Amino acid sequence: MLRVGFAMQLHEGCEEEYKRRHDEIWPELAKELADAGVRDYVIYLDKSTHTLFASQKVTEHNTADALPGRDIVRKWWDYMADLMETNSDGSPIVRKLTEMFYFD
Repeated sequence: MLRVGFAMQLHEGCEEEYKRRHDEIWPELAKELADAGVRDYVIYLDKSTHTLFASQKVTEHNTADALPGRDIVRKWWDYMADLMETNSDGSPIVRKLTEMFYFD
């Protein structure tokens, strides 16, 4: 498994709605993520800065890079766009993070 970390920015006051939407993640989106090799996906919130920190594991031969081209992913981005900073195409602005420490 490969580990991936990235950060996104949530709009102030959107914490509860962001959590509610993710608690009700669409089954077809969850399947798409799993089929692409995404595992152990977790998102944390730094309430002081509204920064979302995401961590996921991907299988060695994953197809996660193809997810932005999937209709269900684009539909999810549209659904989430009012809650977070996005690019002009509706995708969330993502800052890749460099792993600095890992302990298992």
